[in-house]
Amino acid sequence: MEYATLNNGIKIPYVGLGVFRLNDDKIAYETVRMALDVGYRHIDTAMVYENEEAVGRAIRDSGVPREEIFLTTKLWNDDIRKDNVQGAFEASLQRLKTEYVDLYLVHWPVKGKYVSVWKEMEKIYAGGKVRAIGVSNYLEHHLDELLETASVIPAVDQIELHPYLTQEKLVNYLHGKNIVPEAWSPFCAKKNNLLEEPILKEIAEKYGKTPAQVVLR
Repeated sequence: MEYATLNNGIKIPYVGLGVFRLNDDKIAYETVRMALDVGYRHIDTAMVYENEEAVGRAIRDSGVPREEIFLTTKLWNDDIRKDNVQGAFEASLQRLKTEYVDLYLVHWPVKGKYVSVWKEMEKIYAGGKVRAIGVSNYLEHHLDELLETASVIPAVDQIELHPYLTQEKLVNYLHGKNIVPEAWSPFCAKKNNLLEEPILKEIAEKYGKTPAQVVLR
């Protein structure tokens, strides 16, 4: 297992399982169990995915010690607008039936709330029930405003990132701010033939890898 080191020293597995669209509890449960059985140690869920309970149950039933699993969940927009950040976090913990999460992300930037939501995230971090906090889908201008008053620098920005959308400018910006860019949809769910691209097949054959391994590397 390879890891990246976040700006607070916490290690995050390079590869994780995202459970978006697995809103059938049985399928979500079985998918997470299978992933943990074959060696995955990073599970990424969110309140809006409607599967936190199934994910938490799969983790508990897996037999893998909780401290060996890196668990991410996310704060949804409605709770940001309602100023319910603390309540939403506690509700996620209850659904997951875990005492802590490893990474808690602001799922999307909500206009007018970039600074205030981050102050609430910092309070959650200070409370000790999350090992790292970050954002998702934030662009440079969102982060510029957030960072003007931040006491804690986001550890991660989870963004759409794949060969069709490399976002080099944003990735370079994140590296410059010591924020780890984390890819969602690295195989480009919107275009299912990514792994059939001739150039990826050519590179894979040259280095004795699969197209999927080339994309993830």
